[in-house]
Amino acid sequence: MGDVLSADELVEALKALANPVRLQIVNWLRDPESEFADWEPVADRAEVGVCALHIQEKSGLTQSTISSYMITLERAGLVRSTRVGKWTHYRRDEDRLRQVGNAIGAPATSDVH
Repeated sequence: MGDVLSADELVEALKALANPVRLQIVNWLRDPESEFADWEPVADRAEVGVCALHIQEKSGLTQSTISSYMITLERAGLVRSTRVGKWTHYRRDEDRLRQVGNAIGAPATSDVH
């Protein structure tokens, strides 16, 4: 992956963030220590991220919904997953989020009408 997103990659990321709950999850993962302070970490949050179970509990949504949301965010490159035992942990992909921000802030190209 280069430093510039393709149009398809940008659209996929924006679609993933267009869902209010997925956007909220990405925001929660910005500061996992304080956002998930009510839950004892299964593993080092700085290294592997937040346990999917804790994301589910904080959101109040079902496991299947959170699983679907996290898969969408991961396919868009916005989060990365790490398996720790039987638990999947998620953390933000700061490089991809920076690329999305840069792409949004970049001047429009002449090929877009």
